[in-house]
Amino acid sequence: MTAPSLEAGARPHILLATVKRILLQLRHDRRTLAMLLGVPIMLMALLYFMFENEPGRFDQVALVMLAVFPFVIMFLLTSIAMLRERTSGTLERLMTTPTRGVDLLFAYGIAFGIAAAVQASLVAACTYWLFGLGTAGGAEYVVLVAVLTALLGVGLGLLCSAFARTEFQAVQLLPVVVIPQILLCGLFVPRPSMATWLHVVSDALPLSYAVQASQEVGLHDSPTGLLWRDLGIMFGCVVLALSLASGTLRRMTD
Repeated sequence: MTAPSLEAGARPHILLATVKRILLQLRHDRRTLAMLLGVPIMLMALLYFMFENEPGRFDQVALVMLAVFPFVIMFLLTSIAMLRERTSGTLERLMTTPTRGVDLLFAYGIAFGIAAAVQASLVAACTYWLFGLGTAGGAEYVVLVAVLTALLGVGLGLLCSAFARTEFQAVQLLPVVVIPQILLCGLFVPRPSMATWLHVVSDALPLSYAVQASQEVGLHDSPTGLLWRDLGIMFGCVVLALSLASGTLRRMTD
């Protein structure tokens, strides 16, 4: 079978139909919706009460976690959802139709991107209005960072689903792909204080730039050059992850 490619481009009518199918699946999966929309708010509430007696501490931690939570949740959801497509035979059946790998890939990116935007906006709104998060910069930049990290989770989830055969194996990829990024992103130890080799590793991990961008929003009332640079790096990482994920679809359909 001829391999699909990003260069071939996605066809709008097939793309939209596939996006609609994925969104309908999400809509009817109440447990997934609860995890997607409810769990981040519940975790933010937990953080709020944890730091209730430490003024200012909640703002620092919550701002970073607004970037981390969407990344983790979208990675889990996307890797398992795409694994189901692969193992159930849905993916192979789709390849016998006019739907190509690139259509499916972009459809997943768009559908989960919409879900990520809704999730990020809802969690940010609750964190600002219910829990009193204070930042020097605008909330729209916090949401933008959260959406980009969620899309990164989507891209890496699509990519990593190719290396798992069961849902259990997909979950096992979490400590390999996600946890090191959380440990080295500057949440626990400032990145400049890390050993040189850890700092170098941290520089290669995209979540580090998401956390740094969030901190820039928290410290400055207008967008800085560093914020735009970090957002650009994040966007590049999303494109790279989706491109690599397209390679895994190609290999399965050869």
